Amino acid sequence: MLNIFKRKPEKEKLEDKYKKCLKEAHALSTVNRSASDLKIKEANEILELIEKLN
Repeated sequence: MLNIFKRKPEKEKLEDKYKKCLKEAHALSTVNRSASDLKIKEANEILELIEKLN
């Protein structure tokens, strides 16, 4: 079967977005602490959504 048309499940999309937010927060932590805190907050909100899906 071809996986071209197969979509990622919602949980997988959220996990990718969560990891991306954490990576951005880490990069921002040395430059702009308040922006880093906002990214961490966003990541925690995404984590809550992931937990609701379980």
